[in-house]
Amino acid sequence: MSVAGVDIERVSFGYESTKILDDVSLRVEKGEFFAFLGPSGSGKTTLLRLVAGFGTPSAGAVRVNGRDVTDTPPWKRNVGMVFQSYALWPHMTVAKNVAFGLERRDVPKSEIARRVAAALDLVGLGAYGDRRPAQLSGGQQQRVAVARTLVIEPEVLLLDEPLSNLDAKLRVEMRQEIRELQRKLGLTTIYVTHDQEEANAVADRIAVLDGGRIQQLGAPMALYDRPANRFVAAFLGTANLIEGDVREGGRFEAEGFALDGLSAPRAGRACVSFRPHDVTLTADGSTLSGTVRHREFLGGTVRYVVAVGKHSVTVDTVHRRDARAYDVGAAVGLAIDARQASVLY
Repeated sequence: MSVAGVDIERVSFGYESTKILDDVSLRVEKGEFFAFLGPSGSGKTTLLRLVAGFGTPSAGAVRVNGRDVTDTPPWKRNVGMVFQSYALWPHMTVAKNVAFGLERRDVPKSEIARRVAAALDLVGLGAYGDRRPAQLSGGQQQRVAVARTLVIEPEVLLLDEPLSNLDAKLRVEMRQEIRELQRKLGLTTIYVTHDQEEANAVADRIAVLDGGRIQQLGAPMALYDRPANRFVAAFLGTANLIEGDVREGGRFEAEGFALDGLSAPRAGRACVSFRPHDVTLTADGSTLSGTVRHREFLGGTVRYVVAVGKHSVTVDTVHRRDARAYDVGAAVGLAIDARQASVLY
């Protein structure tokens, strides 16, 4: 199975006056697991479909392994796509579903049988070839869809929200399986999702999209720790975003809120962003004081919403049997680790 990189060069796409993608450029390296992440309508699925060949950009180019495939039909790109719905033929057996793409390519029957058996073994369904899709669980159907795509030996694997039809526990199991399979094959993979946890768990790098543009591109931890703007900070997990003013010396001030020790390139109007787990609650003695307005027990975490002046600060604390819990209405102090905060202009 050969491996290719993917280059998206200044791609735009839209319908009449509606622009869905606006001058998008990025490179997916050979063997990389890359994610397009964003909310509904951000353009992520449209971008994936353009890589697959299900549409032509109004501007720009798509290259696979250096070849310009912008106007090449899907069946000539050697790119495999797993759809959100799995798109399995209900009247065909699992083996026939997997063989379908090879039959369309006029591969000899003996070769089809060998490759179908190998693909099903690869996804752990070697004993299920004679079953129909309706006789399989959701996770098994998803594996069949992956096997059907891998059997054609694509240069690039495209996954369009492949886990959205599964329950929460199975999603976690299947994303681990997909990641392990990708590593085993070393196959260039592009994964589309609106679930930031899912993207963080599987991707080497992520492109965060909104409004048809890339808001930020990088490794999951880098995006989470150093968001480029307010949208990325809020979309990648829970973030506290407080508008105010940065003063000389790294002090941030907002009405009823202040934070010292920030690393800020310049003074001026800005937003400070910090994660709920970067705040510590105390009974007293902190620079900031507030009142607990809401409390949620989330199992391993207790989440508080604390009123600080006119601002609401979300705080996550690790739950332990002997840990102190603050009641709604309790006065608390807040200590924020300024080293973990980002200043967004």
